Amino acid sequence: MSTKLRVVVAEDEALIRLDLVEMLNESGYEVIGQAGDGLKAIELTENLNPDLVIMDIKMPKLDGISAAEKIASNRFCPVVILTAFSQKDLVEKARDAGAMAYLTKPFSMDELMPAIELAVSRFQEIKQLDNEIKDLQEQLKARKSIDQAKALLIKNLKLSEPEAFKWMQKTAMD
Repeated sequence: MSTKLRVVVAEDEALIRLDLVEMLNESGYEVIGQAGDGLKAIELTENLNPDLVIMDIKMPKLDGISAAEKIASNRFCPVVILTAFSQKDLVEKARDAGAMAYLTKPFSMDELMPAIELAVSRFQEIKQLDNEIKDLQEQLKARKSIDQAKALLIKNLKLSEPEAFKWMQKTAMD
C-alpha cells in the first residue's frame, strides 16, 4: 500500500468495532469514520468519501446488506462484509448487494488485508469500465448524429452516401 486507504467501519458491537479499528490502524489503514448501524454507515460514506467500507451484516436501523446495496449502487466505494454468519443465502445476498468481499468472524489481519486489497482493486476496475462505457455511449451518440445528418443530405440534396460524407468532411474543415 503506497497511500493509506481511508476506511469507514460499521459494526454494532462496540468492542469488536474498536478491535477492528485498532487492527486497521496498526496495519497502515486510516479509519476516518465509525458507525454502529447501517444508516450511519451510509451517511458517513456519503459525507467522508472513504476508499472502503467494512461492515457487519446484523446491525440496527438498517442491516449491512441493505447498506452495502445503497453504497454499491451509488458507486461510492467498495464494501467488505465482515460477519459471524456464513450461511449461503447471506453470502449470495451480500454478493447481489454489491459487496466486494465477505469474511467470517473470527478473522485475522492476514485474512482481512488480501480481501481489502482485492476489493479496492476490483472496485477501481469497475469504475474504469463505467468510464469506458460512458465514453463509448458518447461516441455512439456522436456517430448517430453524423449518420442522421448524412441521411438528411442524401434525402434533401439527392447526394450519394460517399458524396454526403465528403460534403460533411469539407464543411467541417471550413
